[in-house]
Amino acid sequence: MTFYRKAIGCAIGAAALYALNAPVGKLLLQDVPAVILAGLFYLGAGIGIFLFSFVLRFCGCSKSEEPLVRSDLPYVLAMIALDIAAPIALLWGLSLTTAENAALLNNFEIVATALFAYFLFGEKISKRLCLAILFITVSGMLLSLENHGGFSFSSGSLLILLAACFWGLENNCTRRLSVKNPLQIVTVKGLCSGTGSLLMGFYLGQTLPSFAFVILSLVVGFFVYGLSIYFYVCAQRYLGAARTSAFYAISPFIGAFLALLIFQEAPPPLFFPAAAVMAVGTYFAVSDRSQI
Repeated sequence: MTFYRKAIGCAIGAAALYALNAPVGKLLLQDVPAVILAGLFYLGAGIGIFLFSFVLRFCGCSKSEEPLVRSDLPYVLAMIALDIAAPIALLWGLSLTTAENAALLNNFEIVATALFAYFLFGEKISKRLCLAILFITVSGMLLSLENHGGFSFSSGSLLILLAACFWGLENNCTRRLSVKNPLQIVTVKGLCSGTGSLLMGFYLGQTLPSFAFVILSLVVGFFVYGLSIYFYVCAQRYLGAARTSAFYAISPFIGAFLALLIFQEAPPPLFFPAAAVMAVGTYFAVSDRSQI
């Protein structure tokens, strides 16, 4: 039970850190191209966690962990590829929709993670978690619609939903590696995915911002992606992919609240009904104790 409580604490900590992604990313997108920003975020995560591991070792706080081996390569490569694709889709989506809308749509990652866990990896999903998936799916559908004299899908919302699907599959790949050294996993994730995103950005003709924005993006990436992913991987060891994502459901609500405070922009008409539906889904997700 103690391990589960620590794992839940890690999942909530990961959610709180990642909640900064939508509002801070929206601000940085004013000065940093989307693909370059995704690369800098992940590079910040990789570099930061690499240095963090040295600090832990110096303080005597590190413990022996099983390293990644050659047989882990398929999951590592899939993790890296999906980590390149997901932030790019998210940040492009952010440039086309409101930050609070994007923050709540990120909750669809729970649905994607649970479905991939069940159909591809054979993880058990309780009835309560199934109800959570249902409500969150309905909420995501509401948020992806815009009223322009009639209902039509928002391209920004669809990009964010696509990012959630990428991350849902990536969460399951990371789950296969969660028994290994989490610091090593995040370092590999960050350095490889960040480099891949930067190269793609350069290929698309995007350029690096000023030195100050490069440093700021790297620092934000360390907290929003680096520490968040580290806590997330630690939580997956004991909770599994689907359940960890369920606790992660609080993140979009924190992000949406921060976005409303920072930007003070009027949310779309369907935002509050969708938020209410998503709150019900989130309740079912975080109150599911079937695996504890």
